Amino acid sequence: MRLTVRHVTHYRFAAPVRGAVQSHRLIPADCEGQTILDWRVEVEGALWGAAFRDGAGDQVRTMVLRGPVSEIEVAITGEVETTDTAGVLRGHREAVPPLAYRRTTRLTRPDKPIAELARAALEGREDAADLDRAHALAAAVARAIAYAPGETHASTTAAEALAQGAGVCQDHAQVLIAAASVAGLPARYVTGYLNATEDGTPHEASHAWAELHVEGLGWVGFDPANKCCTNEHYIRVGSGLDAEDAAPIRGVTRGGADEVLEVTVAVEAAQQ
Repeated sequence: MRLTVRHVTHYRFAAPVRGAVQSHRLIPADCEGQTILDWRVEVEGALWGAAFRDGAGDQVRTMVLRGPVSEIEVAITGEVETTDTAGVLRGHREAVPPLAYRRTTRLTRPDKPIAELARAALEGREDAADLDRAHALAAAVARAIAYAPGETHASTTAAEALAQGAGVCQDHAQVLIAAASVAGLPARYVTGYLNATEDGTPHEASHAWAELHVEGLGWVGFDPANKCCTNEHYIRVGSGLDAEDAAPIRGVTRGGADEVLEVTVAVEAAQQ
């Protein structure tokens, strides 16, 4: 499948700031499930700095804007050829060992209800293969959290999301990571794009899911929000321990000012 992406992140400041520095993790990497045909990240007036591939295989680039700055628009346009690998991440260059992702964070630390969710999902599966156990955990998270935009926010923890029983893809991914840690499976947070939701509705925002490491198979993408493994409808961009760690844009401004953030995303299947 050939997917096109148009993603614009627009910051408007109440008063001009003296400058801004951002670190971007916005460029997807080629791997067996995706081939990047065209990808551009544009910011008017930007001075581009260092670019490198980090240990997780993600491409990172820095950007500086000299002030006065009243607004920043980060515009992404791209075209990617995707294939279905049944969720398995193959051919992705990375150096960080899977065991590094056994570590939890403030956002993915499991509490008692998450531990109980994981144990209930794996009851009777003590001798099952890791892949079966991972599927059971993802299914349990999908059942436990209803997809409900506006019920959580960027700093909502996995424990808080499970307690509410509602959330968005960020919450599904972080609860699955927390449950996987109880089961002893390395897990990480992944950012990217999704062409359509489970019912075929076009997706109008960037997306997130979790990857669990399965012995003998490698990293496998699970999207509890859509009750599936990642497939040709997904474009994988970056990863981290949680939503904060995997944030596509991080930055600081010189001179405090209130800001308004607007994000628009359009992902479509291109004509073959």
